[in-house]
Amino acid sequence: MLPDLKKLEVWFITGSQHLYGPETLQKVAEHATIIAESLHQSKQIPVSVVCKPTVKSTEEIYQVIQEANANNNCIGLVCWMHTFSPAKMWINGLKILHKPFLHFHTQFNRDIPWDSIDMDFMNLNQSAHGDREFGFITARMNLNRKVVVGHWQDEESLDKINIWCRAAAAWHDWQGAKFVRFGDNMRYVAVTEGDKVEAEIKFGYSVNTYGVGDLVQVINAVTNHQIDELVKEYIATYQMAPSLLENGAAHESLRQAAKIEIGIETFLETGNFKGFTDTFEDLHGMVQLPGIAAQRLMAKGYGFAGEGDWKTSALVRAMKVMGAGLQGGNTFMEDYTYHFHPDNRMVLGAHMLEICPSIADGKPSCEIHPLGIGGKADPVRLVFNSAAGAAINASIVDLGNRFRLLVNEVLAVKPIQSLPKLPVARVLWKPYPNMHTGCAAWILAGGAHHTCYSQNLTKEHLEDFADIAGIEFTHIGKQTEISSFKNELRWSEVYYKLNQ
Repeated sequence: MLPDLKKLEVWFITGSQHLYGPETLQKVAEHATIIAESLHQSKQIPVSVVCKPTVKSTEEIYQVIQEANANNNCIGLVCWMHTFSPAKMWINGLKILHKPFLHFHTQFNRDIPWDSIDMDFMNLNQSAHGDREFGFITARMNLNRKVVVGHWQDEESLDKINIWCRAAAAWHDWQGAKFVRFGDNMRYVAVTEGDKVEAEIKFGYSVNTYGVGDLVQVINAVTNHQIDELVKEYIATYQMAPSLLENGAAHESLRQAAKIEIGIETFLETGNFKGFTDTFEDLHGMVQLPGIAAQRLMAKGYGFAGEGDWKTSALVRAMKVMGAGLQGGNTFMEDYTYHFHPDNRMVLGAHMLEICPSIADGKPSCEIHPLGIGGKADPVRLVFNSAAGAAINASIVDLGNRFRLLVNEVLAVKPIQSLPKLPVARVLWKPYPNMHTGCAAWILAGGAHHTCYSQNLTKEHLEDFADIAGIEFTHIGKQTEISSFKNELRWSEVYYKLNQ
C-alpha cells in the first residue's frame, strides 16, 4: 500500500550561463552528473536522483520546470548554482513551479586547492556567490524552499536531503489522494471538524462521506473462504487468546472481525482510497467495531483516525509515507490519561481499539474484550506495549483562517507496571521539555486530542512538510518556554492575518 520511494524522482538542476564558454560548461555538466549520481547511489537518499542538463537561459529554465510540473514521477527539484547564474533568468520558471524544491548550497570540491588555485579555478567554482544570487530571487519571490548548506559528500548534508525527500514524497502522495469517511464525525466534537473544501485546495486530497450501509454491503459480500484465509493469518502472526481459536467461545467473533477487515480493505482498494475514518456512533449494520481491522490496515500503510477525524487520517498516511523503509512505525494516537507522580510524570497514550502494531514492542496479542461504548458486540483487537525511545506527536488543526501543524517531541518509556486490566495497545511517554510545559503549550496552540505518533520521524520531517504545504508549523521541544511560545503564537496570528 505504501509507495516504493525509489520509483519517485527528484530532479537535480544545475544553473550556469553561456558567458563561460563550452569548456567551462562541460566541466559544470561533468561535476553535476557526478554529484547527482552520488546522491542517487547514497543509501541515505530514499528516492531516485535524476541529473538534468545544465540550464543556461530563461528558456531552458522555463522548459525544465514545465517538464517537472508535468512529470508524474517527479516529486521535486534540487537546485544548485555551480557558477554564477543570473537570477532574472529564473523568474518565469519559478513563477510556474508547482513542485517543492530544495536549494543545495554546495560546491564540487570540498577543500580549497591551496597550491594550485588560480583564476580559472575561481571562474569555474562560484557556488559561494552564485547560490546567493539564486537565494535572492527565491526570497524576493517569497518561495517556500529548504536550504541545505554543506559538501555533497557530508553525512549531515545527505541526512537533511533525505529528510526533505521524504517530506516531498508525502506531499506528492497527497496530490489527488482520496480519503473516505464512513458516516459523520463524533457528535458535538469541535476539533475533528474542518473545511474539507479548503483542505482540498490547500493540500490536494479530497474527503468524502459514504454511508455505513455502502460499507456493510461490501462486508456482507465477503466469502467464507476469504475469512478462513485471514483467520489463518491472524493465528500465524499473533499470540492468540484461547477463546478466539477454533472451538473457542469467541471464535465466531474473530471471524466477524476478519470479515470486517476484508470488507473495509476491499472498499478502500475499489475506490482507490488512501485512508479512512469511522465513528462508534455511526456503524449501523456492523456486528462489532473495526478494531483489528483499523490496526492492520494502518500497518499496511492506510491512514486512519477515529470519530470522523479526516485531518488526522490524512496526516497518518503522510507520515507513513515519510517513514517508509525506516525502522519503527507511525500510528493514530490519543492522549488518554496522565501519571502525575512528581518523580515520574508521564502520558498514557492509547485509543479504544485502533493503534497500529507498527509501533509494537514484541509480538502483539490478539484478544477480545467488552467495550463500554458503541453498543456493539465485543470487538477483537491487538494488545501490546510500544517500544521505548525518542518519538514525536503531530497534530493538524483547522483554525478557521489557516491550518496549523503542531509537533511535540517526546520520550517513550517502558511501562513501570504491567497494566493487566487495560486490554488496549498503549504507549507511555514523557513530553518535552517537561509535562507541565509540554502539555500547556499543546493546549495553548489548540492541538487536537488526536495525533499521529511516530517513532521514526523527527520534527524536521514535519517542518519540511509544513513548508512544502505552506502552512503554519509550531514546535514544542526541549527548549520550549511558555512565555516565548505564547509570543510565537501571537506573531503567527498577526502574520497569517496580514497574509490574508
